[in-house]
Amino acid sequence: MRFFFAFSALLLLPLLAQTAWCQQAAPLPTFFSTYHYTAYTVYDTTSTDPPTEVRGVGGFLTLRSDGSYEKHMSIVLPSGPHYFNQTGRFVLTGDSIRFAYTDLKGSDVQRGTFRFVPATRQLTLTILGYPAGNRGVYELVATEPQPATEPVAPKPKTGKKRRR
Repeated sequence: MRFFFAFSALLLLPLLAQTAWCQQAAPLPTFFSTYHYTAYTVYDTTSTDPPTEVRGVGGFLTLRSDGSYEKHMSIVLPSGPHYFNQTGRFVLTGDSIRFAYTDLKGSDVQRGTFRFVPATRQLTLTILGYPAGNRGVYELVATEPQPATEPVAPKPKTGKKRRR
């Protein structure tokens, strides 16, 4: 009886492996991408005012798999545009994110949390502010991956010369 069971199991292994292979989920869109800023909201606990939805936000954030990032964000205010540019390193731990960078003012670190929705390629960053309790919430969406393009072969030259 044991022999029959073992033999039956051996016959089923290829079928089980094929079934498991067919049921694998499609690969998720990668987290590492270039994102465009779509919204920015400031929560200020020192004020009784409601959160401020900052209008005129734009720019992009590139998160690379090697832990480097590049941020180019702009906010258009009545006084004119304000630009925020950073390059540095980021670290993910669970749902926490840490950005370390150096700018004209020196080295700094920003900490917060993130939420990535693979189906919509949306990224929400909540960056802790000062004083404690204040925060900025950034909404971003990943750019569509660029399709691979095949090189275009040059057109063959014809024997005719163009008249001037």
